[in-house]
Amino acid sequence: MKKTGARRGSFSQQVQAFVKVTEERANAVVRKTALGILANVVTASPVDTGQFRANWRAGVGARPDGTLDSTDKDGGATITAAKEALESAKLGDTVYVANNLPYAHPLEFGHSQQAPSGMVRVTLANLPEILGEAVGAAKQERGDGT
Repeated sequence: MKKTGARRGSFSQQVQAFVKVTEERANAVVRKTALGILANVVTASPVDTGQFRANWRAGVGARPDGTLDSTDKDGGATITAAKEALESAKLGDTVYVANNLPYAHPLEFGHSQQAPSGMVRVTLANLPEILGEAVGAAKQERGDGT
């Protein structure tokens, strides 16, 4: 009788390897989805001085507090900072996207002609697409498309 699993390790090792790859992929999807949400909210945000865009922040396990005095008209620095903040995010974590400026709520509910439908509500309407892109990117990183 031929041993088919001898070269690939024991069944237990194969299951452990599968679980590890699956967890890594799921964690990547969590991070990419959260970053996609934040990036969409940032780019949908109205711009005057850039302070509003600069105040979008991500937090893992705790909501970011306070406000920033910085500006970021194109949103690039804000998205980069969020990517760093999300590096530890994994499946099961609570991830927050917040903007603590006092005028964030009025802007979300139509007080800007640049974003009359808000930023968060528009982004959440696109959540299936954001999630799909995150899953696709996680599959691509593995390199096998599965």
